[in-house]
Amino acid sequence: MYSNSLSSSRFSFRAIIYLTLFGLVWYGNPVRAQQTQRSRQVLEKEKKQNLEKMNQIRTILQQTSSEKQAGLGQLKALNQQIQIQSKQIGLLNKDLQLTESEITELRQASSSLTQDLDKLKDEYSSMIYAADKRRQQVNPLGFLFAAENFNQLVARYRYLRQYSNARQSQVRQMNNVKSMLQAKQQATQRKRQEQKSTIGTKLNEGKKLEALKEEKNGVVKELSQKESELQTELTESRRAINRLESMITRIIAREAKERAEREAREQAARLERERRARIEAARKAAERKRAQEAIAAAEKVGEKPAPADVAKAEKPPEAEPVAAKPDERRNNNLNDEESKLASSFTASRAHLPWPVTKGFISDHFGRKPHPVLRGIFVENQGVDIQTNAGEGVRTVYDGIVQDVTSMPGMNNVVAIQHGDYFTVYAKLKSVSVRIGQRVKARESIGTVATDKNGVSEIQFQIWKEFTKLNPESWLTPR
Repeated sequence: MYSNSLSSSRFSFRAIIYLTLFGLVWYGNPVRAQQTQRSRQVLEKEKKQNLEKMNQIRTILQQTSSEKQAGLGQLKALNQQIQIQSKQIGLLNKDLQLTESEITELRQASSSLTQDLDKLKDEYSSMIYAADKRRQQVNPLGFLFAAENFNQLVARYRYLRQYSNARQSQVRQMNNVKSMLQAKQQATQRKRQEQKSTIGTKLNEGKKLEALKEEKNGVVKELSQKESELQTELTESRRAINRLESMITRIIAREAKERAEREAREQAARLERERRARIEAARKAAERKRAQEAIAAAEKVGEKPAPADVAKAEKPPEAEPVAAKPDERRNNNLNDEESKLASSFTASRAHLPWPVTKGFISDHFGRKPHPVLRGIFVENQGVDIQTNAGEGVRTVYDGIVQDVTSMPGMNNVVAIQHGDYFTVYAKLKSVSVRIGQRVKARESIGTVATDKNGVSEIQFQIWKEFTKLNPESWLTPR
């Protein structure tokens, strides 16, 4: 009888341990929890960054719209805002999918908790029934004092204590499972509320997107009625781009020529030093030979050689001067300083600071269709960055100012050399640097200009020698 009760209690105790371990695996799976948490953190970060972009573009666009004149700058800003708005809706869709996945996991956890709670209740009922049945048959004290010896008494006492502890553990486990189940249910309700809120936000963002598209269509329609003006503007823009390109290629060619001439002078100086060294070595070798011959002649007639001849004869011959090899670390005739600067600039790819602290890329690098004129393609040799009126412009890396000029269609232009790299900052209202000045990264070089339509925009380019590079792959991602 007591043997059966003991077996029942041990079974219950093992069940508690099993359910506890199972709960730790299912309810607190660290891998699953970490994956979900990381996905949520990444998504929230993307949403926050995208929202900041939307607000920044909206602020800049409001400045442009206040001019009450439709222009390509306003159209480019609208296109960018539509792109960011569409991305935000995509992120909200991801949010809904992740929330649904979280709710599914919570439901599964709640279902398992409910099943475990039922198992624990059944176990506890069996234990209570067994205990009550045992009390009706034999008194626990009688069970203890009926022991045949002291060791058996101790064993029976331990059994009763374990049985009592098992019942208490069963109660605690049921309370723990109830608390966990309640927490999961509350978390599910919160996620449902978050899901409803996200759906509402998505609907609002969708309405904003449609409003932006309608505004864009209105601007395109208005600009389409000004085709002749756009053609004239395009012609002037291409002339300005050509002038800017000519200026940059002229600067690069001039610097390349100066470096080549400098390298030629240095090479000539090296060759001259080597020639003089060879002549001097030949002269000293001849003196040594003459001294040796004089010593031999004196010894032949039994005379003592002159000390000067002995000193010259005993002096070891100098090694033949070896032509200096060019420094393999250098390239394109760069000196040590320029080569070091070019290497560090190369290593800064995708980490360069933006030339303006606030702004967005309104026109990307490369060839693309004209936003209004059909069949017309335009090419951007850098990127256009719209920003706030009066925004400060700064250099993206250490360098030397090679040119400061003003030209139609580009306002003021600053070109800065970084070894064999060049950065160009056009459409500046004012300039605060001069030719030949050494500048540091993030140092102010001027302020952005605002055009007749109220668009504050700079043209930013990066060149390596005569090759145009895409600035977006060099700037720190925003």
